[in-house]
Amino acid sequence: MSHGDLSVVHGNGSVRARLTLFTGLLASTLALVLAAPGTARAAGPDHMTHPDLDWLGSQIKIHEGADAAGDSKVVVTTKVTQTAGMDVSSYQGDVSWSGAWSKGAKFAYVKATEGTSYTNPYFAQQYNGSYDVGMVRGSYHFALPDVSSGAAQADYFVAHGGGWSADGKTLPGALDLEYNPYGATCYGKSASGMVSWITSFSNEYHAKTGRYPTIYTSTNWWTTCTGNSGAFAAHNALWLARYSSSLGTLPAGWGYQSFWQWADAGTFPGDQNKFNGALDRLKAYAKG
Repeated sequence: MSHGDLSVVHGNGSVRARLTLFTGLLASTLALVLAAPGTARAAGPDHMTHPDLDWLGSQIKIHEGADAAGDSKVVVTTKVTQTAGMDVSSYQGDVSWSGAWSKGAKFAYVKATEGTSYTNPYFAQQYNGSYDVGMVRGSYHFALPDVSSGAAQADYFVAHGGGWSADGKTLPGALDLEYNPYGATCYGKSASGMVSWITSFSNEYHAKTGRYPTIYTSTNWWTTCTGNSGAFAAHNALWLARYSSSLGTLPAGWGYQSFWQWADAGTFPGDQNKFNGALDRLKAYAKG
């Protein structure tokens, strides 16, 4: 089995699902250790010890679980056409983009960076490969709000693959906001502190690219860590993470989601997503 095909189901679950469970146990143990009085933070740049396991939604699946829903169970309670897509990280390795395209994937998001020291070693193959087969593609940044400012991480993201161009095939970058894989759920920040950090990232990304980043999150994390802030709906598109057959409640301020990550395995490599609109609307969003 190739590195890029680790989500294939075997027996009672996928390799990725079992590894996710192990990672969750490891993260929980590490969180307890870090919380102990007098315990030093894990060593290393940005205190990252497993950035290749920090993919979009990796911690949401651990903390919130998922329905056992296959493609046929997804219910979209709207008459708006949905466009199928995917997201990948270094976990998938070299992706067969022609294969994903032939199965109906029309867009892809690729992990570019994490914190201010990690870059995806497979980024070029994934970001360029998806574009070359005809997909609309974008990149995302895994946020670590406890290691540096939002502006510093936005700068790092833009400098390492997170840029944007008005070609109709490049999506604005996405900011991945989810449970801390290395410690406290909200990265040691109050709700107001987290809102300030996100604002710093969003405004700096806009200053550098002319677009506001898409915000990826779950309603539960957003409510817990931002106090369910409605401050971003006016400028930032919502990418909702919910592994279920329905969307559920959206975070405050947003009347609809632009993207929905509805499963962590399925037809395409990586996570399964839907854009809330037809392909021409996706291209219009990409172009700005």
